[in-house]
Amino acid sequence: MRTVLRRSRATGPAAVLAALLGLLMVLGLSAPASAAGLNDAADSMKKTQVYVDPAMSGRFSKDQADKLAKKLKDADKPIFVAVLPASDAYPTQSLFKDLRTKVGIVGVYAIWRGDQFAAQSDAKALGRAAADNLAGAAFRSNGKDIDATLNEFVDGAAKQTKGEGPQHSTSIAWVIVPVLLLVLLGAGVFLLFRRAKKRKEEKARAELAQLRTVVDEDITAFGEELDRLDFNPGAPDADDAQRADYTGALDAYDRAKRTMDEAKKPEDVRPVTEALEQGRFALATLAARREGRPLPERRVPCFFDPRHGPSTTDVQWAPPGGAPRSVPACAADAARIADGQDPDVRTVQTDHGHQPYWNAGPAYSPWAGGYFGGGVLPGLLVGTMLGSMLSTPAYGYGGGPEYGNGGGYDYNDGADAGEYSGSDFNPSDFDNDFGDGGGFDGGGGFDGGGDFGGGGDFGNFGD
Repeated sequence: MRTVLRRSRATGPAAVLAALLGLLMVLGLSAPASAAGLNDAADSMKKTQVYVDPAMSGRFSKDQADKLAKKLKDADKPIFVAVLPASDAYPTQSLFKDLRTKVGIVGVYAIWRGDQFAAQSDAKALGRAAADNLAGAAFRSNGKDIDATLNEFVDGAAKQTKGEGPQHSTSIAWVIVPVLLLVLLGAGVFLLFRRAKKRKEEKARAELAQLRTVVDEDITAFGEELDRLDFNPGAPDADDAQRADYTGALDAYDRAKRTMDEAKKPEDVRPVTEALEQGRFALATLAARREGRPLPERRVPCFFDPRHGPSTTDVQWAPPGGAPRSVPACAADAARIADGQDPDVRTVQTDHGHQPYWNAGPAYSPWAGGYFGGGVLPGLLVGTMLGSMLSTPAYGYGGGPEYGNGGGYDYNDGADAGEYSGSDFNPSDFDNDFGDGGGFDGGGGFDGGGDFGGGGDFGNFGD
């Protein structure tokens, strides 16, 4: 009897321990795979252009990922895709910027996170609006079918994206070495280079001073709109969506002021007017929500004066001596043209007096490019001074000979689409995280309120 009792006491704890270990093993086997993190994502995207977090393998299989990677390789375009869970390993704030920084290649970046999808891009690879439109159309067409959404997006983006895939990117050494050899040809060439650079810097300073007056007027006008806005975020009838729109407008205003204060060259103006365009669209969306109207379509600003806010329709218009063309207009200017009157045109000071901005010279290319996007401008400005400059091969659609190399503003220190730029890229190309206008989930964004920094902290736009 003692022997039996002794065995029971000895084997009891062991049995319990074995049961607990077995239970832990079962739980460990059944637990979902944990998120790997941005470093793993970036490493994979640099190699195959596709990354699928282990936690998402049940919704997007390895076979599907391999087929998508092959499609991207065959397309030979700098398009990168990540499929991520909605977890803390991939926070919504700055997700696009962080991933772009870690991959370091000028291109198009598409992210599926949880049940949301959005895409952003360097301007040299694909226009901001094009990436947004392609992602939105693919998501809305395929719902939560990740494979169908990603393939539709890649098919569309591959037709428009500039540059080559990472496996065919040009080595930076092959670019630098010939330049260095040319510089070393002689002291005479070097002196000519320095002289040309000095003239270029002097011209850039003069053009920035010219632009600063106009941009300061734009910033002031937007600040006055905010001052006149009769909206109290804490009012009982204000909902989260309205507060998000309001905060987005305030953030855009602050970003425009800060960026203009830091501007060193003319192309630094483009992010300023991009911010103002985003802020005015946020105000238009807020007004629609408050008045119970359908949300406005995302359109470029009024062509005649971007301070009029987002355009509402396209009208036929011709500049003096030019051919008619379709241009985006606000409701007031569209009504004026329909009545046979002249639209309310934005004029700026020039050596020949006040002129419409499109006849004020190439210095206004960055200013207009931020409002309208580089690819839209040449068609709108055919027959004008600015349009003539934009249509030349040297100027490309995004800037003049001083600002780039035919593919838009030179934000990436000379790196073109498909080339490595590291962390040197235009942050405004990737500042619309899922919670701030991205993430086609029906309007809420990842965190339900937008990436606006602190919920109820609406800031102060009056200073």
